Amino acid sequence: MLREALLKEIQSHIPLVERPFLHLAQKLGVEEERVIEELGKLKKERIIRQISPIYDTKVAGYDSSLVAFKVPSGRVEEVARLVNTHPGVSHNYEREHELNLWFTLAVPPDGGLSLEETVSLLAKLGGVKDYVILRTLKTYKIGVKLNYEELTEREEVEIRERGRAELSELEKEVIRASQKDVPLVKRPFRELAGKVGISEEQFVGTLRELKEKGVMRRFSAILFHRRAGFRANGMAVWKVPQERIDEVGYYLASFKSVSHCYRRTTNEHWSYNLFSMIHGKTKEEVLSFVERVGNELGMKEWSVLFSTREFKKKRVELFSEEFYEWEKRYLEVHSY
Repeated sequence: MLREALLKEIQSHIPLVERPFLHLAQKLGVEEERVIEELGKLKKERIIRQISPIYDTKVAGYDSSLVAFKVPSGRVEEVARLVNTHPGVSHNYEREHELNLWFTLAVPPDGGLSLEETVSLLAKLGGVKDYVILRTLKTYKIGVKLNYEELTEREEVEIRERGRAELSELEKEVIRASQKDVPLVKRPFRELAGKVGISEEQFVGTLRELKEKGVMRRFSAILFHRRAGFRANGMAVWKVPQERIDEVGYYLASFKSVSHCYRRTTNEHWSYNLFSMIHGKTKEEVLSFVERVGNELGMKEWSVLFSTREFKKKRVELFSEEFYEWEKRYLEVHSY
């Protein structure tokens, strides 16, 4: 079936060529117009969230971390709205835990506030006293591809860790223009290139260079998980002995149902050092999977934090003036 085959292709890789939808059409054995039409339907049905290059904030020079706030139950929505005002917040969920508001935050390299200062300010503005900053120490896997039937299906995963890349002003302009949803037309990059004031060929060539540098992870589609049938979003956290952290991390990363897997920092308030995001159709399915894997690995201490509400899921727009405007707006009211 075209829809299923197309969804599988666009989640993993769309080629960086002047007519990417033609390339997909040829691979699937259909007309280019039919691929574009089907993608339009999938977006209208809110199965596809966005089609765009996916950039690595760290390689682009941004500092980022996972943060968890402890918020009184009656104020979760209020604090979530405040957190969402920051342009560096890409994901924000309520989860089943004492630390109940979890969000990812990125701050630019030339901003007025460090990441820690930004979290402190958000906590102050929201009246939050207890929180944790859980930085990534090692990435074992990153990337959501919902193209499996059983949570136990496996795949090979290879992560290439990259340091910060030096970016030219042209590369920053191309990132700004391309990080939003690309138009569903035969030559989607022509319109974007026009906004930058360069040729289509130069624009696509710059995108390829950004991918080669590791600034771009891939050009692909992002799905609405729940619309695609994966309604149980479980964050399984594990207490792993340091001597086994890589063994367990790589093993978890090998499952298709695990979209993200990281080793993170710990502190006096949080002792779980390995995080794995698992996507299943039901809570029971996810819990059964985690218990099975935990038993296989001989893990004694683990927990699964399910998301109960999604407050924000949006790609961070790199090199946007919104970062500096946010800092200016809030620092004018609250001295830091």
